[in-house]
Amino acid sequence: MFETIGFLELNSIAKGVEAADIILKTAQVELIFARAGCPGKYYILVCGEVAAVEAALKAGAETGMSHTVDCCLIPRVHPQVIRAINQSGMPQQAGAIGVMEFFSVTASVYGADAAVKAADVELLDVRLGTGIGGKSFVVLTGEVAAVKASVEAGIHTENAEGMVVSSVVIPNPRKEIFESLM
Repeated sequence: MFETIGFLELNSIAKGVEAADIILKTAQVELIFARAGCPGKYYILVCGEVAAVEAALKAGAETGMSHTVDCCLIPRVHPQVIRAINQSGMPQQAGAIGVMEFFSVTASVYGADAAVKAADVELLDVRLGTGIGGKSFVVLTGEVAAVKASVEAGIHTENAEGMVVSSVVIPNPRKEIFESLM
């Protein structure tokens, strides 16, 4: 299980590759992914012990210098966040659907973690800026009240406010809507 995740967003692919290498050389962290995204950004996600992730992110951000866009560290991250980042899938039981859209990839990670901790919902996808102009979005499902509470928590978490583009809660979506999002 992941104890802590660290996410670094850079606006240079070359500096991103360099920062990823420094991150892995600085502390004992596990690379979940390091990849280029839109529009010419580079995203790095690692996990490990709090102190190791903190040291690794600091070194990566310093390496990125002026190319560092944002950085986040989330101790005790909810396991659904990592699963939803790595793969999306159809829910076990379809309910209401909530979508939170952010200008920042980092804000979506914070928003997803806050949302899934706020109520009994299932994270379906955390889409991190690839192919959507650098924006990101989070999709979740559950009972209507739980989805509403989760979306509110996600868009109002301290590290995501000001980065929200829009959010919606759809009480009884058609099956095709779930399929179109996966």
